[in-house]
Amino acid sequence: MKTPLNQQDADGFYEQLLDAHQGLSEQQSALLNARLILLLANQVGDPKALKECVEAARQFPA
Repeated sequence: MKTPLNQQDADGFYEQLLDAHQGLSEQQSALLNARLILLLANQVGDPKALKECVEAARQFPA
């Protein structure tokens, strides 16, 4: 699993993500996040890497 920053334009992606949520209800926003997670997981494809990512995400404090 890659943990160091691995994006050419992380700020641009963050802005794009914020823009995608603009005007959505909380439920619509949660659905957008769920669809995005599934699309990105499909791009990764590696079950071991996906498992590591899920476990790492659960370890972050709320």
